[in-house]
Amino acid sequence: MDAVLFDFHGTLAQVEEPVAWVLAAATACGTTLDRARATALADRLVTAGRAGGPLPARVPPHLAEVWAERDLYGPAHRAAFVGLAETVNSGVSGLAEALYDRLLLPDGWLPYADTAATLRSLRAAKVPVAVVSNIGFDLRPIFEAWELTDLVDAFVLSYEVGRCKPDPAIFYRACGLLGVDPERTLMVGDTPADAGAVRAGCAVLVLPAAEPGQVNGLTAAVDLAVPNGR
Repeated sequence: MDAVLFDFHGTLAQVEEPVAWVLAAATACGTTLDRARATALADRLVTAGRAGGPLPARVPPHLAEVWAERDLYGPAHRAAFVGLAETVNSGVSGLAEALYDRLLLPDGWLPYADTAATLRSLRAAKVPVAVVSNIGFDLRPIFEAWELTDLVDAFVLSYEVGRCKPDPAIFYRACGLLGVDPERTLMVGDTPADAGAVRAGCAVLVLPAAEPGQVNGLTAAVDLAVPNGR
């Protein structure tokens, strides 16, 4: 393979554990929650719909438009997830906004244990890398904080390019930025949207998302991209 494309959430990193998320957001609002209350709130908020969590079972009608456009426009992304959090009566003023703000912070995410080593191995083998994500905010500050920016050649973010996976156009864009042919490119992700890269001609490796901070099987990407340890 001449290049590797990585999904972000569920592939290179995972959002922080839900109770920690709620506790940190409440603290930012000047409120200290006991763990039992935070746990109950976290369960309800994840069910309502958390960015980086399972999709909500139901999106309220007043949020339908921003939900549909959440990965294409930054303001829609914020409005969708803040709106979903506001459907939960937390009793903490400003909590919905603070919960979303955690998403923008490096501390709101945990890179998988094998992320850095995988990116370094690909860099050592001179295999270019792009991060291709359906997302409504900039990931670059997070990678900068993790000191991984120099290991990524391009960020192809849906809200910046106006296309979402599985649209082949977003994969073509990534390959174009790296100067490689899709047929010589590996896409690594954890969802059917990532597997949509096959429509652009890419090879695909789908890995089930591991728990935050654990090993996520990313070395398989190195084995496929650098079979002879070039």
